[in-house]
Amino acid sequence: MLFGIGLSRMQSQMKPQSHDLFDESTMSFGDHLEALRIHLWKALIGLAICVVGALFIGHKIVAVVRAPIDSALREYNLDKLPHQITEDPENPDASPSASIDELIASLNSKQPQTAETKTLQKILRDYQYRIDSLEETMAEPVTLAVQEAFTTIYLKVSFVAGLVFASPWVIFQIWLFVAAGLYPHERKYVYIYLPISIFLFLGGALFCFYAVFPFVLNFLLGFNKLLGVNPQIRLSEWISFAITLPVMFGLSFQLPLVMLFLERISVFSLQDYHEKRRMAVLIIAIISMLMTPADPMSMILMMMPLILLYELGILMCKYFPSANASPFEAD
Repeated sequence: MLFGIGLSRMQSQMKPQSHDLFDESTMSFGDHLEALRIHLWKALIGLAICVVGALFIGHKIVAVVRAPIDSALREYNLDKLPHQITEDPENPDASPSASIDELIASLNSKQPQTAETKTLQKILRDYQYRIDSLEETMAEPVTLAVQEAFTTIYLKVSFVAGLVFASPWVIFQIWLFVAAGLYPHERKYVYIYLPISIFLFLGGALFCFYAVFPFVLNFLLGFNKLLGVNPQIRLSEWISFAITLPVMFGLSFQLPLVMLFLERISVFSLQDYHEKRRMAVLIIAIISMLMTPADPMSMILMMMPLILLYELGILMCKYFPSANASPFEAD
């Protein structure tokens, strides 16, 4: 009997040991679901707090989003306004095209001030006020429904802004849940490449907002001027455009990381990236055409940075350290 017991122990010790990822896990499937539920609730609570906070400053956020179209419309309508008067009624010998401010100053300098002079000053000031008011009105987008400003614009912008403000907290909660199932070397790669991804996304969005929008708007409004059309920009449509296009630029600016990922999993090699530059430029042009509006200006403004980012991707594949394998494999 003792011999049988010893033999069974030896057989159990000779069995191959399992190397399953979850062998050493101390959490059951139900525990993982409970952890997921807790992290999701924390993420939703943080999102709700940020959305409510954004509702209090929604008008300021809307002002920032509509700033490019306001500026473009102001420049577009500036040359349509009569800022000058061709002749001074009190001084026929004055040079034509004198500005209103100059006429008011010349009337103020005349002594004594007669009733006719004061009346003319009042008319000129009223005329200047009407021009300024007309300029501001012409530079403002329009709404087509009484509830549109609140439902379609204010609430939409506040929710999107709240989502942007809450995104670090939401990503952190997702990371706390996912990181528990990753190996240390896998978490190391996330720590390296996630900040780069965020930086590229924000860079693309800011590039679109501050560099692309002015060129695109001047280009498109120029055709309105060429055709003699007075544009009436609907604010809700501009808000959708101003949110979508920066997101497209942010996603397209992830190109270097996509190239690095494909090189690490051996889909492409560094030599392939060097030899297929012409094909890459063609693909970039097609992607730029699909991710931007129908005008060629926005396509070109997306295409040129992507070509530079393609070269950056080649440098990252060449100089970023690799353990002769995919970053998602074990060292």
